[in-house]
Amino acid sequence: MSSSANTKVKTDLPKSKAAALIEILGISAKLGITSFGGPIAHLGYFREEYVVRRKWLDERAYADLVALGQFLPGPASSQVGIGIGVIRGGLLGGLIAWLGFTLPSVIALVVFAYAMQGFGLGEAGWIHGLKLVAVAVVAHAVLGMGRQLAPDRPRATLAIVTAAVCLLWQTVMTQVLLIAAAALLGAWRYRDGNTAEPYRLQIPVSRTAGMFCLMLFAVLLLGLPILRQLSDNLGVAIFDSFYRAGSLVFGGGHVVLPLLEREMVPLGWISKEEFLAGYGAAQAIPGPMFTFASYAGTIAGGLTGGVAATIAIFLPAFLLIVGALPFWNVLRTHPRMQGALAGMNAAVVGILLAALYDPIWTTAVLSHEDFAVVAVLFGMLVFWKLPALYVVAVGAVMGAILQLFTG
Repeated sequence: MSSSANTKVKTDLPKSKAAALIEILGISAKLGITSFGGPIAHLGYFREEYVVRRKWLDERAYADLVALGQFLPGPASSQVGIGIGVIRGGLLGGLIAWLGFTLPSVIALVVFAYAMQGFGLGEAGWIHGLKLVAVAVVAHAVLGMGRQLAPDRPRATLAIVTAAVCLLWQTVMTQVLLIAAAALLGAWRYRDGNTAEPYRLQIPVSRTAGMFCLMLFAVLLLGLPILRQLSDNLGVAIFDSFYRAGSLVFGGGHVVLPLLEREMVPLGWISKEEFLAGYGAAQAIPGPMFTFASYAGTIAGGLTGGVAATIAIFLPAFLLIVGALPFWNVLRTHPRMQGALAGMNAAVVGILLAALYDPIWTTAVLSHEDFAVVAVLFGMLVFWKLPALYVVAVGAVMGAILQLFTG
């Protein structure tokens, strides 16, 4: 298996800023088209592309960024992608990384809102094949991150305990509480500085800019409901509802969707049937599930509503990750914080391990044939070291073939 831990991180940028941004856009768009399986699977795809293949950051820095995304409300995988874009190309790089990863599913769901409600896409064999790809990708990520981030008995134990608690105690706040507990345990266990010095990330965002983003996040969260009360404009109401959803939800798309249902259906913005149709479509396409907002906003207020809802639900993620990164980068190099991060990273491995089983394995591997496909795809990643794009294509074809022969 490829390992970034034993390879120097590539800090060299393309010769021009434009070339760097085009590179970020191309890679993130490829991920936006091929990353099926939900937020945990996305983190596996990101690791394979940005850590193993591109070496833009090392295993530990990536895990630190994932831990930060797990702490913050909103879509964790999108925040990690934005963070990598910021590290690589500044604020504009973060914006372009978000656009590349998000735009394919936004377009698909807006089109679906207008024209695709009766196609039964979720039953297609190739869709099931893509779910099997997600199993292989996440298993590959767990294996690689486990070797690097839980290499000794204490951290491996912490990862296993975290996975067990995640599966036994399935609440919205479980992951956040487990990471916090792992941080305290790691700070105590490695309080003498026994962990290696982390690679220092170059964050092209000042603390002043970071503080401004955090303040703007709070001002919008408190001010939009007031503006909504003072205005009868549907666009303002949509923006407020989706911004609040993106600001206050931990746990990703599967958690935010029920919240949006309670917010939208009683107001008559969307019917129960339309909501369920969009829910199915959001799970059948690649990219972040938060792009369900594009579908729901389009149903409620046309294309303008779709654009407003999309911007509103992702804006908190952008403001929070950009606001936190300058301070996070300083903290993660502090001797005491290194111990806390060692514990947090082991907990992240445990969270990924739990998610590998539920919901990824339980919703994808339904037969002996499914397991056989997963084994082939896993071998393609781990032993043959093929790019994820090839694995996605093979998985889709094998899923379609399985449907033909098994009905």
